[in-house]
Amino acid sequence: MPVAPGDVFDVLADGWLYALWVVGASHIHDVDDTWPSVGARIHHGVGPWPMTLHDVTEVLAVDPPHSLELRARSWPVGSAWIRIALQPGEDGSTAIQMSERVSGGPGRLLPDAAQKLLLTPRNNESLKRLADIVVGRADADRQTHG
Repeated sequence: MPVAPGDVFDVLADGWLYALWVVGASHIHDVDDTWPSVGARIHHGVGPWPMTLHDVTEVLAVDPPHSLELRARSWPVGSAWIRIALQPGEDGSTAIQMSERVSGGPGRLLPDAAQKLLLTPRNNESLKRLADIVVGRADADRQTHG
């Protein structure tokens, strides 16, 4: 992304934006005041209405503006471990790596290769959505503040 890691992390740190970039998250009900500190949660819906499941995503580790590690629950389906790592480029850009694996529930029985096959397209789309938000905010900020 053609923005600094801090700009990307600012979007990750706004829990109310989570459903805008995370594929599958459909509605934010509440965000803990301490988000994105360790233990803080986003209370959200997953899936389409009227079959929306209500659950939480919790911060497991955070190192602003370098990384955010989460546990996303979606019971009875299961839970997932997610890590978003931000690497600054020499030109002021940011490379983003999103890692995910099923960590609980029936999906945990899937081999790693099958999990990767299922999760990679969703994560790629989530990163595209995240980029649109981050770059759009940066463009709007440049237009507003010159």
